[in-house]
Amino acid sequence: MKKRLRLLSLGTAVSLLWSSIAFAMEIVPPNPLSPGVYAESGEADASLPSADSQPGGAGITKVPADGTGSTNPSMQEPGTGNLPVQTQETESLPAQGPGTGNLPVQDPTAGNTPTDAAQESPSQPSALEGTVFAGSGKIAAPDVAAEGAVLLNANTGQIIFEKNARTPFYPASITKVMTALLTVENCNLSDVVTFSRTATTNLESGAVTISLTEGDQLTVKDSLYALLLKSANEVANGLAEHMGGTIDNFANMMNVRAAQLGCTGTHFANPNGLNNAAHLTTPYDMALIARAAYANPVISQISTTTAYQMPATKLGAAKTITMGHKMLYPTDSRYYPGMVGGKTGYTSKAGNTLVTCVEQNGVRLVVVVMKADGTHYTDTKALLDYGFALAANGEI
Repeated sequence: MKKRLRLLSLGTAVSLLWSSIAFAMEIVPPNPLSPGVYAESGEADASLPSADSQPGGAGITKVPADGTGSTNPSMQEPGTGNLPVQTQETESLPAQGPGTGNLPVQDPTAGNTPTDAAQESPSQPSALEGTVFAGSGKIAAPDVAAEGAVLLNANTGQIIFEKNARTPFYPASITKVMTALLTVENCNLSDVVTFSRTATTNLESGAVTISLTEGDQLTVKDSLYALLLKSANEVANGLAEHMGGTIDNFANMMNVRAAQLGCTGTHFANPNGLNNAAHLTTPYDMALIARAAYANPVISQISTTTAYQMPATKLGAAKTITMGHKMLYPTDSRYYPGMVGGKTGYTSKAGNTLVTCVEQNGVRLVVVVMKADGTHYTDTKALLDYGFALAANGEI
């Protein structure tokens, strides 16, 4: 009897114990702050605000299950390689139409550092790059009087017309197109250029200037206008020293950049194009340089400005300078619609040189004329007319 009573008591105790355990499991909720509680269902507790819903929530670091952490990019230190490059503050300039003297604001690093997308998928040269147009059976090629000339399709890189296109000539002041290209690639428009004695006196007799003297200062923006409109030679020297330290160092920069653009017959010795037996380029090489330069909106806008107000300098009051390229003026008989940019040049050894870039109906052409004897505008017009006629006919 006693044995039966013990078994009954033991059974009752066990039963009561299991009932207590079951009751506890029903009424005790899991700790909502315990890690991994919602990991399987993937559901968030609606009573807790998400990180993104909190003020500044986007800056909260979310740590993945492996414990490595994922640092919020906005909280990283400079130089880690994970942040986008912050550009230096540049002068705020509204982007207005040609002739206003105002430039669009541009990232000073643009063109120097490829984007991630560009690194993954580098642009390939056109299949027509450097090829020569075979000629048209319907449209006759023009007669060009200048000793050297080239007509380049800037969209494709195809040579549409050439005359001694790979022959070296003295370029004179069309050299300044390369100087301008390096300037926009290496400087901010608001940078200040201080002109040295060397820059303002290392000039040949009769060289065009804006009468700067040692100690004068101009912004890069003003310098570019003086360079490309007035063709001021001491300004070219000052920009060269500002970027390269010396004229020779800057000439090396010019030659490196020319090689990067595919130039094979070019050797620059100075930033302005004044006479130098070692300072030579070819019409084709100059077209490659112009193609790159006028793709830059800053250079294009300056180069299509007909007048600009220069600030006062030590030797003179503020004054207006005007563009030398006559195809920009609607009242001039040499005017050509669609100008994107251009630069004139002349020395006794170079003769007339002219670079011109024009776009019509989506077709962009570059013409370079070298060693001309007063025919630089008529040669350029004839080549542009030829190129656009071929385009209208669907041949290029």
